[in-house]
Amino acid sequence: MAAMKIALSTNWCNMRLKTGEEIADEALSLGFDALELGFRTAIEQVAGFKSRLDEIPVGSVHAFCPVPVSAPHGHPELFSLASFDAGARSLARVHVANNIRFAAEMGADTVVLHAGRVLFSGLFRVNSSETLRSALVKCGNDVSAPAYQKAFARAKAIRTARGERMLELFKSEISQLVPILQANNVTLAFENLPYYEGFPDEDEMARVLDEFPGAPVKAWFDTGHDRVRKMHGWVEEKTALDIREDAFAGMHLNDVKDYFDDHLPPGEGNVDFAALKPLAEKVGHIVVEPSASVKRENLENGLSLIRNLWSETL
Repeated sequence: MAAMKIALSTNWCNMRLKTGEEIADEALSLGFDALELGFRTAIEQVAGFKSRLDEIPVGSVHAFCPVPVSAPHGHPELFSLASFDAGARSLARVHVANNIRFAAEMGADTVVLHAGRVLFSGLFRVNSSETLRSALVKCGNDVSAPAYQKAFARAKAIRTARGERMLELFKSEISQLVPILQANNVTLAFENLPYYEGFPDEDEMARVLDEFPGAPVKAWFDTGHDRVRKMHGWVEEKTALDIREDAFAGMHLNDVKDYFDDHLPPGEGNVDFAALKPLAEKVGHIVVEPSASVKRENLENGLSLIRNLWSETL
């Protein structure tokens, strides 16, 4: 197969470098082949990215990008397409549609989206990923401990029931976006999220794909988020998405130290990137997504590690 391009998420330096030209040139100097415009992208930086498209293309856009003028700062969950509130869904749909058109304008073929969250608080008890994390710590990080399994079972019952209700609303929102996606030759990719509230989860995402066969709607795999979910026992080692050849539009390379979304460069956490090579060979986009605190030298080392691990492909 053709060599896969590796992109850099501009979230790494959107706040440090002022212009799109500077960010593009920094990515080129590090050896990246493409960019993902991150949710911290300022509208003032867009012209600079456009001026460098011949040298470094934009493959994907991470919603919501550029930062909407109404927002105080960038965030991937400014708006929630997965919400029980009809007004919130409608507003999110408008902004997702804007991002689809913006992606096409930049020559990108994919928009990455955090769809939203399904809370699982009970009537007399507040539950969240943080309470599950606390329960796991008390059990010595043993996901098989009875006390943790009891807490997780309670959370799962509520999360599953509410996820079922959300799924039908969510499908309706997607159906309204599909014509816009098709008109702009853009795929909408829903990212797996590093908390139990995240929607859609792996099984829900598989059902979304069943509902829209052949449509430009896919999943997006974040390596660190997957590690966090599995370390907490929120997802099985094999999921309903793993058996699908074309489930994922792309992947974020995000290393973590097991329980927290650290956004370290590859090689500085515990993600088994060698084992992820088969997935890398199937997706259209590979994006390194480091925290803004990651140093240039560490990012270079992470990129070199990935190229060496996946050398036959990349």
